[in-house]
Amino acid sequence: MAKAIHSMIRVLNEARSLTFYEKAFGLGVKDRLDFPEFTLVYLSNPESDFELELTVNKGQSAPYELGNGYGHLAVSVTDLAAEHARFEAEGLNPRKLVEFAPAGELVARFFFVADPDGYQIEVLERGGRFK
Repeated sequence: MAKAIHSMIRVLNEARSLTFYEKAFGLGVKDRLDFPEFTLVYLSNPESDFELELTVNKGQSAPYELGNGYGHLAVSVTDLAAEHARFEAEGLNPRKLVEFAPAGELVARFFFVADPDGYQIEVLERGGRFK
């Protein structure tokens, strides 16, 4: 059986990305591998063993084109309203809170936020299938 261990995104400015992911999700550097042409920075927090791998390509000066294939990363939190308020206070510009209830049955409560490179992150309230 396979175990998900990380997801990788390319970032333009390492310091800016580290600040965002620390403020937003409490992710800190777990490991860093530096190579001549790129650096890999692995982020995690005590909530999960899953890591976010930031790839910083040396010499990259133009923002990455995300294209139309990328969707989003997702995280879950216990108190969505409190997290939304905290994101606003941190200046992270979260989008509005959404209650997704097709046919009148609540499926999920969430909001989205974009990281400094434009990657979308869904913040879901824990419950149901979103643990």
